[in-house]
Amino acid sequence: MKKIGIIGYGWLGARIAPVISDQYKIYATTTTSEKADELNAKGIDAIVVNFPDYQLNEPYPQWEALEGLDVLIITIPISEKSCCVSSLYNRIQNLSSFIGDFKGQLFLMSSTGVYPDVSQEFSEEDLPFEKVSGERMVRNKYPQVNILRLGGLMGDNRLLKNYNVSNLDFAVNHIHYKDIAGILLKMIENETETSLYNVTALLHPSKAQVINAQKNIEYKEEAAEIKGKKILSSKLVSELEYVFEYPDPRKFHEI
Repeated sequence: MKKIGIIGYGWLGARIAPVISDQYKIYATTTTSEKADELNAKGIDAIVVNFPDYQLNEPYPQWEALEGLDVLIITIPISEKSCCVSSLYNRIQNLSSFIGDFKGQLFLMSSTGVYPDVSQEFSEEDLPFEKVSGERMVRNKYPQVNILRLGGLMGDNRLLKNYNVSNLDFAVNHIHYKDIAGILLKMIENETETSLYNVTALLHPSKAQVINAQKNIEYKEEAAEIKGKKILSSKLVSELEYVFEYPDPRKFHEI
């Protein structure tokens, strides 16, 4: 059985893990001892680690479980929007100390938030990783890394109707967590390396359309023009031949 490490076991990790745990032994990091105890009780080998955005007096010791891991999934925030470039550099240095010169298959969970807020369609070619500080820093240290730019994480208790939403006529760029797990499994099976993919559902209805579908309210689609950016997953589909389980965000609430 292959072994997978999830660095930053939060909402997404908690939903990926049950999908992949039948095939893989899971190791994880989390930020609290309570969460680590909970995960260890479930059979997930978990330890407490934080990756601050300042320089530590002493570098992190390398993760003891690392030597046996085949795959690493990094979910901690690596974005200029969450901190400045110098702070981001420190965070990645701390991460690098923890995972050393890991040579196995590596995934960085980035975000579609790296794209500018303009009303157009975006593919990966419109914004190479070299122009995104966090992605570039990780790729420079780990040339094998796969970078997945995730749309808004949805599914389970995350539904758009539960939030206070503005700009209802703007398109959504959402992804169901089950499709993230499915894409990861396919890439692991294919031993994919060095890829950059947008990961969003194929359809981009408006926020109003999604909310009304979740509230079971009839909505006339021709009544309003959909505005905003649309992040395309065309490259992922063509290269991986991945078939989305949830291609339409209006049906994310359906089981």
